[in-house]
Formats: sequence, structure tokens, C-alpha cells
Amino acid sequence: MRTFLILCCAAVLTSCGVAYNSPSINAGVADGTQVRVAMLTGESVLIANRAPYRPRTLPAIFSGTAGGGSGLRGAGALPAPVLDDPARPGSLELRVPPPVDPGPYQIGVGDVVLLAVPRVGNTVEELSGLLAAQNARQGYTVQDDGSINIPDVGRVRIAGLTIDEAEAELFQRLVENQIDPTFSLEIAEFNSRKVSVGGAVAKPTVVPVALTPVLLDQVLSVAGGITVEDQDFASVRIYRDGTLYQIPLNTLFSDPRLRNIRLIGGDSVFVDTAFELSQAQAYFEQQITLAQLRQTARNAALSELTQEVALRRANLNEARDNFRTRSDLGAVDRDYVYLAGEVGQQARYALPYEQQASLADALFDGGEGIPVETGDVSQIYVLRASPDPREFGAVTAWHLDARNAANFTLATRFELRPDDVIFVAEQPVTRWSRVIQQITPSLLNTTVNAARN
Repeated sequence: MRTFLILCCAAVLTSCGVAYNSPSINAGVADGTQVRVAMLTGESVLIANRAPYRPRTLPAIFSGTAGGGSGLRGAGALPAPVLDDPARPGSLELRVPPPVDPGPYQIGVGDVVLLAVPRVGNTVEELSGLLAAQNARQGYTVQDDGSINIPDVGRVRIAGLTIDEAEAELFQRLVENQIDPTFSLEIAEFNSRKVSVGGAVAKPTVVPVALTPVLLDQVLSVAGGITVEDQDFASVRIYRDGTLYQIPLNTLFSDPRLRNIRLIGGDSVFVDTAFELSQAQAYFEQQITLAQLRQTARNAALSELTQEVALRRANLNEARDNFRTRSDLGAVDRDYVYLAGEVGQQARYALPYEQQASLADALFDGGEGIPVETGDVSQIYVLRASPDPREFGAVTAWHLDARNAANFTLATRFELRPDDVIFVAEQPVTRWSRVIQQITPSLLNTTVNAARN
């Protein structure tokens, strides 16, 4: 009798709709919605991905930088020096600068370095090796802070380093950024150290100090040679580190060792036809004043540029934070897909900016995967409603059967569209377990009540 009562109660509960109802995908027309089920294969993934969609883009503030600025200002031009012609002295004193050995060349601000990296080309480029090598070179100017800015690496400080030390520093930075460290470094333009030549020369000029020693007769030759008419009372004067040296012209021509005096960056050479050191001194003092004024102007401009960059960076960061806050509060339009059924967490998954998201992204990122105990991997669906109003919201159910784990590769290629619904059905044993869990308390209560009556 008790067994009969239990069966009767179960039948009554089931007919009344109290028993567990689980969602499922049914092809055809159900509840006024036309559903088409399409198996996911390599070919059908291509068809599904043809649905037009352009991911939303981030605001321009996320691609802007705080660099640039109004640039550094110059100190302007100074008046040319005015030199008087004093009376001729009886003789000129010889004061030779001491020999110097600056050591290996150290890279300085303003130098231009060439970074050459290997480039794999086609057969024509490989035959023309010189052109291929030229195309693989990139020049970088050492900035005021002593660094160069290399894409994908950042700023690398090389000022004050020799070429070998700079190569070691670049090698370390390339390795840290997981970039092929095969490269060569050379200096293309020497702009940080110079020797100025003025006075009685054909063409006053500035001679850069490069890798090879810069000799006195070399800079005089670059300046077009000496143009004095009276060599007996002319001299070559060298200003170095606050000290003025003097070499009479006749002595310079008679002694080869004097013509091979090595000059260093910052030296000033002046061919003087006067006899008092005051004339050359005035020239060098004006050069020093000009350099000081330019340095002061550059320091002021650099400080102004630093403040300008800091303000720009603060504005960018504030704008980005405001956008993130608006997005967190739901005030920014986003595209979503929805996860339902037997997933790790039923939720909505925001489609990323500026790139496509796949079914695998939503399942294993937004949905935290499929529970192996309850989810039926043979019944994975992506439900996509038709945008055509003539189809009255017809739904295409793209079906992924992942009992063969290799089919999960299709999920990585299936591109999601806004308002897609990802549904994972439950396993049959899970369905029966939930039915029993819901019916058992009702049956027990019904049995107990029947027994009492």
C-alpha cells in the first residue's frame, strides 16, 4: 500500500509541474521561436564568422603620450668679437699645451648612433646585400638626458659610455625585453665634442671630435689654412680648460711635433695677428659667455618641457581613470555575450575592445570553464538571433560536440557577436539526480501524511 501511495504521489507531482524542468535546445518552431541547429565544423565556423561586427575602440586618450612639447629654445645670436691691433712686440713666447690622452671615445649628448639589426629578405634583397644592410639601419640621436629611445625597448642611457659599454647596455636591455640581441652599433654623427677654429683662417669653422685623434694641423686645414700676411708676428693660440697657450707661427711651421699636437673636445683654436693676449682672450671669453648663455637657456627650456610633460601625463591619467570609472558604473556602451547552463559561473561576458573574442575566451575566462561533473560537453551551443526583421528573431544554435577534445580548437576560432548566448546542457545523470533531489522531500512528506491518515 505504501509503495502504491509513493508512486501515485510521484505521478501527481510530475503532472502538476512540481518535478524538475531542465532547459534544452529543440530544433524547429517552439513557443513561437524558430530554432535552427547547425553543427560546428571547420567550414561552418567560417560561415558563422561572416556575420559583420567591428569591436568597439578605446578612446584616443589610451593611445596618446605625454611626450613632445614645445621643444628646447636657443639662446639667440651674440655680436661678433671686436679685436684691436696693438703695436708689434719684439718676440712671441712659446707656450705649448701639455699632451693629453682622453682614452676611448665616450658617447655624448647630440651624437647620432646607428643601430643595425639583421633583416631577412627575399632573394633579390639577399643579392643586393648593401641595400638590405642599409634598410636594416636606424639612427638615434642622444637626447639631453643622455639616452636614446628605441621602439619596444624604451629609453636607454648611453651618454658617457664607450661603444663597447653602450653595446653591452643595449644587449642587456634587448634580452630583458625578449628581443633578438643580434645587432651592431656605430656612431654616425659626432656632435657632442667639438673644436672651434677662428681668427685669421680662410673659413672659421667647428671641427667635431671623432674616434680618430684631432690634430692641430688637421683643424687648420679644415678651416682653409692660415691667411696672415706677416708670419713673423702671428701665432696660433689654444684655449683649454681656462688656460691660454700660444705657438708662434714660424715655430709651428719649423717643428713637425707642434703641428701634431692633439686637441680635445672644448678646445678653441685662434690664429691671431695681434701681439697682445688680450685680443685672443676677448675672443675666448666671448665664446665662453655664449656657451654659458646657451646652456642656461637649454636648462630653463628643459625644466619648462619637464613641467609640460608632467601636466600632459596627469591629464591623460585623469581622463583614463574617468573612463574606467564610467565603465565600472555602466555609463559606457559595451558589447556583451551571456553564459547560461552548466558553466562555472552564469554571467555576462564583456567583449574586449579592439579585438575579436572567441567562444573559448568566453567559456574559460568569463564562464570559468565547464564543470566536468555536471556539464555535457557534447551539448555546447551558441545561440544567435537573426538581425533580419523578416525572420522574426529566428535563432541559429551553433552546436559544438566536444566529446572529441580536438573539437575545442573550433571554439578558439569561433568569433562571438554581441548578445550571443552560450548554453551548455547538463548531463542526463545530472538531470535525474536533480529530479530525485527535488521529488524525494515531497514524496517523503506525502508518504508520512498518508501513513498518519
